[in-house]
Amino acid sequence: MDLSRLRTLRELSKRGTMAAVAEALFISPSAVSQQIALLEDEAGVSLIERRGRGVRLTPAGQRLVAQADRIFAILEEARTDLAEARAEVAGELTFAAFPSVAASLVPAVMRDLEIRFPALRVTLQVMEPDEAINALRAWQVDAAMIDSFTIDASETGGAFETVPVCDDRLFAVLPPGHVLAERETLGLEDLKGEKWALDTASSAYSSAILEASRRAGFQPEVNGYCNGFEVVSAMVEAGCSISVMPGLLISSYRGGFVARPIEPEIRRNIAVAIRRGERRKPAIAALVERLGGG
Repeated sequence: MDLSRLRTLRELSKRGTMAAVAEALFISPSAVSQQIALLEDEAGVSLIERRGRGVRLTPAGQRLVAQADRIFAILEEARTDLAEARAEVAGELTFAAFPSVAASLVPAVMRDLEIRFPALRVTLQVMEPDEAINALRAWQVDAAMIDSFTIDASETGGAFETVPVCDDRLFAVLPPGHVLAERETLGLEDLKGEKWALDTASSAYSSAILEASRRAGFQPEVNGYCNGFEVVSAMVEAGCSISVMPGLLISSYRGGFVARPIEPEIRRNIAVAIRRGERRKPAIAALVERLGGG
């Protein structure tokens, strides 16, 4: 059976719609439908059934996906063995990182790997941790940056190994001249009654901030649901809002807001996830070492 068609069926089992699979695999929905139809012709049995706008795998399709998982695992193990035998850091390495890490840690890592290993081609894909784990599971990336707000590393299952990279402390960010800017540290409760701008590019991150606020005894009044750091920072600098943002994002920012650490500290743990057993690959070992996992 054609491996690309098997990969398409695996993606469909996880994502549920032709459109979602097309977006993940960078092909058209009609191409997804065609690949599934060809795979059904090969198999001689129906593999999917339509349910409204989505699809669901038939029992035969579920069995085939389980076998495909084994096939791809064996192929990846073979690639790992060959890479280890060559003992050369070369080839292609694709890894996923969420925006605050992609903007702060990743550029230096990519540049360092490029200098140390000229035969290695490193490609970054920016995506949120839950998307990155799915991409890692589907063999679309070789490593994925995750955080504890989104994914509990202990619950990623036996398929992955996670290596701690760093902790990221959260800060309150305030307009210049704000009365609270005179304080060296701030508690979340100090921000009660303020208007908030939230970065909703990651629903898990914004949900974690809102939950921490509720534990502090209040529900923030949000006047800005912003898709990205640039909009949040503009809202704060203009005096429209305050916000809570990760230290990794604001550490190199030279804009006009004031940042104060939150006490008691709120931290998220950042780690790199790889498929179990693939740390033997020289390229992945080099990436993990550079990220601080030894």
